[in-house]
Amino acid sequence: MSIKTKTRGQLIIISGTTCAGKGTIIQKLLERNPNLELSISYTSRPMRGGEENGRDYYFVTQEEFEKKIQQGDFLEYAEVHYEKYYGTPKMELEEKLESGRDVILEIEVQGAQQVKEMFPETILIFILAPSMEEVKRRIKMRGLENNEQIVKRFEKAYREINEINQYNYVVVNDNLEEAITKVESILISEKCRVDRIEEVFMENQEEIIHEFLMDKEFDNSTTSLLDK
Repeated sequence: MSIKTKTRGQLIIISGTTCAGKGTIIQKLLERNPNLELSISYTSRPMRGGEENGRDYYFVTQEEFEKKIQQGDFLEYAEVHYEKYYGTPKMELEEKLESGRDVILEIEVQGAQQVKEMFPETILIFILAPSMEEVKRRIKMRGLENNEQIVKRFEKAYREINEINQYNYVVVNDNLEEAITKVESILISEKCRVDRIEEVFMENQEEIIHEFLMDKEFDNSTTSLLDK
């Protein structure tokens, strides 16, 4: 017997509250799983230190981004983090999936819902920090934002937590290695879903009987069943 499964890649959305560590989890997943690929988003926000155009994001101006919106170039897009755009390129993503690559989208809750409507088979995973107190500690350690911006991030985080029921899985990142293992386990189990099977090929009856008869451990009582 042999099984033919779908060759199209899986689309995986990973979202999470601010400072939940989803970026680190994704990076580790990419290092460990050669068939996984990250969909690079477009953004209109300025490039930060250490970032590279085409590796972290495609950095464009707000005018260029809005032109792409009008052209229908995005699978989804959202205005987040203090009026800056982020969007997923449609054609590039489709090409990767058709080639059999599994693709991760690191996007916000709003965008995840848009994608799910277009691709119902999408796997949605939400990453949570162990507590909001830990989120507060991580934000302060970064030292990148003022108090007003931190308050906005917290308000947004609470809104997103209320949308968890839109996702298939939730992983609490209280231990990085365990969180990565949990996400990997989810992806492996999704590969084994029955609805990914296209065809099951059975050998003909003659081949099955021959295989049974050649098995020295096959007992007489079972052999008699074949004769009925």
